Amino acid sequence: MKPIEVFKALSNESRLQILQWLKEPENHFTPHEGVDMREIGVCVSQITQKLNMTQSTASQFLSMLQRAGLIKTLRIGKFTYYKRDETAIGEIADFLKQEI
Repeated sequence: MKPIEVFKALSNESRLQILQWLKEPENHFTPHEGVDMREIGVCVSQITQKLNMTQSTASQFLSMLQRAGLIKTLRIGKFTYYKRDETAIGEIADFLKQEI
């Protein structure tokens, strides 16, 4: 974990919103083709639609969250699904408690 990358990723309201939505995806998204959103994740197209922005912008936001280690991806066919990396989020919470 690189704390500076995490803080950069969280410094944007939309990226922070994505993480909040992914915490309880069933409250914010409709399941994609019967996919278990807690287990598999949320499709990029669903996130793009909820953000009301272009897919390229949403993909950039998701890439930054992924590089920071805050989300995981899973590719199934032509779809890419995103979900939170709860272990990494726990590590940054511990870092904040211990170091800051």
